[in-house]
Amino acid sequence: MTAPPPEPSKQRAETPSSNTRKFSKKRLALAFVIAGISDAIGAFVAPLPPIGWVVDLATALLLFLVLGRQWLLLPGLALEAIPGLGVLPFWLLVVGAIAVLGTPRPRFERN
Repeated sequence: MTAPPPEPSKQRAETPSSNTRKFSKKRLALAFVIAGISDAIGAFVAPLPPIGWVVDLATALLLFLVLGRQWLLLPGLALEAIPGLGVLPFWLLVVGAIAVLGTPRPRFERN
């Protein structure tokens, strides 16, 4: 006795490509360049928080334009806004997480 094959609708819903969104290499490369430049500038303007905030807002806007709506950009922006933490490469970590994890999308069951 063999087990019946899984239903095609359930099998399709569980594939990694259907619940994550991948980006082109050009978009990811551009996002890494933007994040790297921002983190480099942020390390030097750490003693001047208002300038760092402007740089971080501009970075978030540019990454939003390049990568689209990403929830992972919000924690990066919040961490960069904390004085003293701007010397850490949070933008590179955020873009790396987006590159590795993709964009998680909710699964909706249709009956």
